[in-house]
Amino acid sequence: MYASVGHGGASGYLALMVLFGVSPILMKPSALILNIIVSAISFAMYYRSGHFNWKILLPFILLSIPLSFLGARITIDAHTYKIILGICLLIATLRILGVFGAASFKDTREVKFIPAMLIGGVLGFVSGMIGIGGGILLSPVLLLLKWSDMKQTAAVSAAFIFVNSVSGIIGAASSHQSFSPEIYAWVSAAVVGGSIGAFYGSAKFNYSVLKYILSAVLIFASTKLFIG
Repeated sequence: MYASVGHGGASGYLALMVLFGVSPILMKPSALILNIIVSAISFAMYYRSGHFNWKILLPFILLSIPLSFLGARITIDAHTYKIILGICLLIATLRILGVFGAASFKDTREVKFIPAMLIGGVLGFVSGMIGIGGGILLSPVLLLLKWSDMKQTAAVSAAFIFVNSVSGIIGAASSHQSFSPEIYAWVSAAVVGGSIGAFYGSAKFNYSVLKYILSAVLIFASTKLFIG
């Protein structure tokens, strides 16, 4: 589902970990590992389809990569972590439901370098701190500011997620954060699902039913985070 729109799936993985009672200590590194794999698959598919533009990505990653590393090194208390994650899951839900809309190619504008760099830095830091790649937060920005169309947004988001997740996992490892023991099984499932989703998403894929199912899961998980 996430790979079909150029995302790594961290918000979905984290939502499921919340629902199944995975320890918050294990959640961030585990989600980042899955993110790296699925976003790489998604990026490769969108790149091959000719939708990637380096000029859009570059300003966003200049600050996001180092700040994602720093954010991942920070261990926040469980309550604060749940609140921040809950907010990000709600944003993810709105993105999946199409609240932010989609820009057509004719509507797109040139990316403004300095604002994009600052936005990337903020998203990178938040992403590293809670264990997501940041694509679910970046794509609404790209679409709302009309800096890219839907397919370009998917391709750029996938690349953004990959580099931030790699930086984040290095930061998490340097502060001795560990993965879930089930990570290998999760990786196997993510590779299969990510490959299928990225293949259809980079071409043409109608996922109207799936998006409502996934949105329901995200809303339920975010509610569970807010109410404890």
